[in-house]
Formats: sequence, structure tokens, C-alpha cells
Amino acid sequence: MEKSKVFFTDLHTTPSSNLLDKMERLCRRAGIAGLDFSNPFTAIKIHFGEPGNLAYIRPNYAARMANLLRSLGAKPFLTDCNTLYSGRRSNAVDHLRSAMENGFNPISAQCDVIIGDGLKGTDYKEIEINQEYCRTAKIGTAIADADVIVTMNHFKGHEQAGFGGALKNLGMGCASVGGKLELHSASSPRIEEANCKGCNICVKHCAHDAIHLNDRHIAQIDYEKCVGCGQCVALCQYDAAQLGEGDTSERLNYKIAEYSLAVLQDKPQFHISFIMNVSPEC
Repeated sequence: MEKSKVFFTDLHTTPSSNLLDKMERLCRRAGIAGLDFSNPFTAIKIHFGEPGNLAYIRPNYAARMANLLRSLGAKPFLTDCNTLYSGRRSNAVDHLRSAMENGFNPISAQCDVIIGDGLKGTDYKEIEINQEYCRTAKIGTAIADADVIVTMNHFKGHEQAGFGGALKNLGMGCASVGGKLELHSASSPRIEEANCKGCNICVKHCAHDAIHLNDRHIAQIDYEKCVGCGQCVALCQYDAAQLGEGDTSERLNYKIAEYSLAVLQDKPQFHISFIMNVSPEC
């Protein structure tokens, strides 16, 4: 397979060239104007950020991208799918409010927002890919129906994927809630009891009621309910919730790549990554 050609610029500005101008010049130089917009519905896949988290891509960049795409004949919309873990992006009502609060709205981002997999994460299309781990992929309908895919990726670390970039944004971010369950289903965390402080944060935030504190106030996982979403690993401040021995991070990465294929196959596409505010974990 031929390697992609990568175009790069830094974050330095001059009095005559701001970061938005640099992004647009970079996109044009990389060939975005050569995409086929004869079928114009264009999904701009982006992470809207949890309220209170300031490390997401600023909506100013999304606004410039939307305007650039419109000038080329596209009908762009901003999109993401609901999360598997609990929080303010796990259903379309809260997800939309979170996006609006963070500036992803028709005023600030100059583009409409569509939650890709609907109200409860059940609105998806099953796309046949016949790959090693996934025969089909459950992709949010609004994204599956888009004619063109543009990703705006915040590159950073991730607990299981190693790095989060275009593939994570596509393969995990475009999966419906059921698709995310499939991606995580073979990846079960464990509790290192010696580290557990009984703080209860993993219990409070488990969307699947799979963790409780035992009579010694130590967290225990009910593997009949656990879907391996990694929420407990992400939240634990004491390194008590850990990826299990022989964890399936490698298999998860393969699945993410296969889901990315499902999103992109046979569609014009363009990807831009922002390496700024990089955190070691998601």
C-alpha cells in the first residue's frame, strides 16, 4: 500500500498570518479542493469535548473548515457519535448541549451539529467489511450516509490505543454505542486490590452497573455486566483499575482500523491532525 503524503506546518504566527489562515493554506496545499463534492453531504468528524475540559480543538478551526468546504460546493455538518461511558456525551440531548456550550454551534462554529448515532446511540448502519475481527461495522447513520468524510483530529495519548489520532477518531468515534461495545467486548479490566482506596468513583461512573464495593470497601468487577469500555481505568486516580493481564489492546487497535475502513471505503476523504495540548492519556 502506498504511504500517504503528509503536509505539516507549525503553530508559529506572524502579523499577516494567523493559525486559521495557516490551516486553510495547509489544507489547500494538501489538495482538499481536489475532492469530489458532486455528492455534497460532508461529515466533519470532530470531538466536541466534555464540558469543563479545555483541551479540545477550538470551534474557530471548525468554522474555518466549514466555510472552506462550503466554498468548494460541500454541505458540511459537524458530527460525533455518543459515548459508551457515562457522561454528558452519552445521549444526543446532553451531547448536543455539551457541544453548544463548548462553541460547536451555528454561531461560533458556523456549522450545524448532528449526533451521528441518534438519541440513544441506536441509530446506525451495519456496513459489511469482512475483515479479520469484524465482518460488519456498526457506524452512526449520519456518518454512514455522508458522501465525503473530513476528520479534524486531536492527536494525544490514549490508555488502550497508545495514541489517539485519525484512526481513533474514525474507528471508535464513528461507531454507534453498540459498535463501541463490540470494539471493547474482549478487553476486560481488573482491580489491583492493594491500590484500591474505596473512593467509589468507578462505581458512580460505570454506565453498566458492573462495579461495586465489597464488604472490605474494595472495588469488584462483575464480568457478566462489564463491557470493557475502560471508563474505570480512565477515572481511577490510584492505579487500582488496570488493563487485565494479556489485555487485548492490540486486538482493539485492529478493530479500530477495521471500523475506520468501514467509514471511509469508497468515499472522498481528507484528514487533518492537530498536535497541541497533548495529554499522556485520553
